[in-house]
Amino acid sequence: MANKLTWKDTEDIAFALIDTHPDQDPLKLSFPKLQQLVLALPDFSDKPDGSNEAILEAIQMAWYEEVK
Repeated sequence: MANKLTWKDTEDIAFALIDTHPDQDPLKLSFPKLQQLVLALPDFSDKPDGSNEAILEAIQMAWYEEVK
């Protein structure tokens, strides 16, 4: 990915998480753990405190929809 990811890029974040954590069940992650995984993505470059429950849920659901 040429562009850096931000919290608004929920679907792109979901795809990046699928690539980096292919065996992870997104529904078994707490939101704090999901936030840690997003912040650890090499292409992520937004503020660590820029997420909220709605954003994390959107990422989790996008991830789940792709792997179910």
